[in-house]
Amino acid sequence: QVQLVETGGGLVQAGDSLRLSCAASGGTFSSYAMGWFRQVPGKEREFVAAISWSAGITYNVASLKGRFTISRDTAKNTGYLQMNSLKPEDTAVYYCAGKRSAPIFGGTYDYWGQGTQVTVSS
Repeated sequence: QVQLVETGGGLVQAGDSLRLSCAASGGTFSSYAMGWFRQVPGKEREFVAAISWSAGITYNVASLKGRFTISRDTAKNTGYLQMNSLKPEDTAVYYCAGKRSAPIFGGTYDYWGQGTQVTVSS
């Protein structure tokens, strides 16, 4: 069974950049899409971006577009979330997830990684 493992989180200052990785282990990532979400304690999980694995079509939340970029490397079985110009309000646990069917936005994601903490200090 494919598992997703996020890495790359950490403590950074406002204005810095981070690149999160989501590696699929235990097999090939063959789902339709990979998505990134984030969650702050006490709040609902928020969709950030998604990418169709085969075609590379992306969908980004409008409010984060321009700062956050999703990509994937199919040969490495890994997805990425490049985050630039980070702000304190970007502090959250970031999760990647796999979705077995279209569309890339909306509906239910089928399996999830364990999350990686991103903390942005002011």
